Amino acid sequence: MKDVLASLPALNERYSMFSCIASGADTEEPKFLFSAKDNLTSKDMETKCGSRILEGYRPAFDAAAVEKMRQYGGRLIGKNNMDGFGFGTFSTNSAFGVPKNPFDLERSCGGSSGGSACAAAVIEDHVSLGVSTGGSICCPASFCGVYGIAPTYGRVSRYGLIDYGNSLDKIGLLSSDPAALAEFLPVISGKDPRDPTSCAQPPLDLKGKRIGSVAVPEEALKGISKDVLSAFESSLDILRSMGVEVKRVSMPSLKYAMPAYYILATSEASTNLARYVGMRYGRQDGDLSLGFDDYFTSFRSEYFGDEAKRRILLGTYTRMAGFRDRYYAKALKVRLHVISSYKKVFEDHDAVLTPTMPFAAPKFEDISKMTPVESYSADFLTVPANLAGIPHLSVPCGYDEDGMPIGMQLAAAHWAEGPLLTFAEEWGSAFDVRRPEVPL
Repeated sequence: MKDVLASLPALNERYSMFSCIASGADTEEPKFLFSAKDNLTSKDMETKCGSRILEGYRPAFDAAAVEKMRQYGGRLIGKNNMDGFGFGTFSTNSAFGVPKNPFDLERSCGGSSGGSACAAAVIEDHVSLGVSTGGSICCPASFCGVYGIAPTYGRVSRYGLIDYGNSLDKIGLLSSDPAALAEFLPVISGKDPRDPTSCAQPPLDLKGKRIGSVAVPEEALKGISKDVLSAFESSLDILRSMGVEVKRVSMPSLKYAMPAYYILATSEASTNLARYVGMRYGRQDGDLSLGFDDYFTSFRSEYFGDEAKRRILLGTYTRMAGFRDRYYAKALKVRLHVISSYKKVFEDHDAVLTPTMPFAAPKFEDISKMTPVESYSADFLTVPANLAGIPHLSVPCGYDEDGMPIGMQLAAAHWAEGPLLTFAEEWGSAFDVRRPEVPL
């Protein structure tokens, strides 16, 4: 562990996976090391959420997930770099450097938990805490060739999480070792009176129930790259050899999940970000000679990133009087329809299986040419499960012609994390996962 801690500054200089690294040494040797996405509060280091507006914020308390990992014997070694406030697919919207893919430094780690996935891939025997709103755990897990699980909404307390969308955010785990997911998910799960949404959950069942059948939506195989399709089809053959029944189905409602998600997520985000005005959290260096509104406007204009401003504008618009019923209320109805579609499939199948992302990790030069809509559209495979609040898992399933990882995603019924964790370990034995070459 001492070797890992000593190597962190050099590793971070190469990969930019941390926005903050722990300083000092604990008197006791920890059982394990872990890192946490930088929108989870930590009382011994800054929590900046990838945004300059929170620079200098040192919370007085740990997030529930961080607190539980410490109580289990872990040491928090750093806060993982991320898209500002979780707004992004490629972790290119961070104010504190862009995490680089460990398989190719010219490519993205995915977002918005890009630093968490990078740390999971680069550091031996490491587990990272990630947060998913619309795919922010599974996307980077796919791009970095690691395992990532986003549990059912409410399984893990959101206390201490700097929210993107309150009705969507889920705290989960990323690791190159599938067994780590099964070990640590019970650690961070459980009811917490500080977060009422966690108090209705049933016990986490880890009795080893297997996934015996999966449904593959035809709609999920349209618009994906040839490399992803090839890797996915090969994985279906492996699944069949493992005794898993694979059936093609139609889920036409999935195409409506993307627009509904962005309406709901940005609506909640615009409300959440209203609290950052240069008076309570982070930076407080605005011009106090200005009037009330002018002070807030100048401060937010300077320190919010372009993507945060874009989502504030979109979310505020969809909640305006005269537009709320046309957009926000309709999006809520679509969400219920998507949930019903999943429930219908789960009557006959244990999981819904899709590729995780429509392509392997893109190069930064290609990302810079994407429009915001093109960037948002990249999440069309991860958004439906997040919108429905169901647990989902990304596992490595192949590599493209450049050797970049490709992932596939399994989504199960509400509260059915157990079969996903069992599958992760079984898949780890059946599929040969490659690790990136990390210079010492």
